[in-house]
Amino acid sequence: MERKILLTDCPDAQGLIAKITNICYKHQLNIIHNNEYVDHSTGQFFMRTELEGIFNDETFLMDIDQSLPAGSHRNLVDTSRRKRVVIMVTKESHCLGDILMKAYDGSLDVDIAAVIGNHDKLAALTEKFDIPFHFVSHEGLEREAHENQIIDIIEGYAPDHIVLAKFMRVLTPNFVARFPRKIINIHHSFLPAFIGARPYHQAWERGVKIIGATAHFVTNDLDEGPIIDQNVKHVDHTFSAEDMVKAGRDVEKTVLSNALSQVIEDKVFVYGNKTVIL
Repeated sequence: MERKILLTDCPDAQGLIAKITNICYKHQLNIIHNNEYVDHSTGQFFMRTELEGIFNDETFLMDIDQSLPAGSHRNLVDTSRRKRVVIMVTKESHCLGDILMKAYDGSLDVDIAAVIGNHDKLAALTEKFDIPFHFVSHEGLEREAHENQIIDIIEGYAPDHIVLAKFMRVLTPNFVARFPRKIINIHHSFLPAFIGARPYHQAWERGVKIIGATAHFVTNDLDEGPIIDQNVKHVDHTFSAEDMVKAGRDVEKTVLSNALSQVIEDKVFVYGNKTVIL
């Protein structure tokens, strides 16, 4: 028996769920789990169906295509293949360390192919998990020249996704275009109110009561790509700026690993500049 996931994204129409599930029955596929959602503001239908059985992908998808309206998208994902990721870092270890540990203990079912850093501070941490670390210094290089070196390394691993685990450099449009909807980033949720350096110190100076983090897909609009996951933590006047940094890091690593988990489990549909997660 195989397990696969059918992802359907199409204009809403009467009887779609019945049509798709009847085709699954026709092909003697057992539905393990099914989630669907309709965005009534746009009339778009989304459905994620976990299936088990003996698959003939070509004939199954042919039947699915014949049942869907024009402008539909569907994909059949083989769950037996683990997703591969490349992680990009600078100096902060909390997000990288969390992903490395969760991948090591199996709570995050992902193959970390490599870690790339524009500083070498996190090489020792990475290598403790027997994962290759590539140090690509940006010193003395134009931004695109630096990125081209990174792109060559990434393409050698052919990852499904790239994770920016506090990679503290803005990516150029050329880099983003090479990996559309594949780059996942984490940032503090103070943007745009607290942009630039030392955002937690800026937040402390303003006496904020909530801090948080946002994971999103990277686009050419800085920190404005489709949001995958968010979370917050309440703080108060007793928190120092350093306390806020610690609390913020806890939120950041949790949100990033949650977002990565949702993406590698094929739960995320990107629609316009937002996501539907089923």
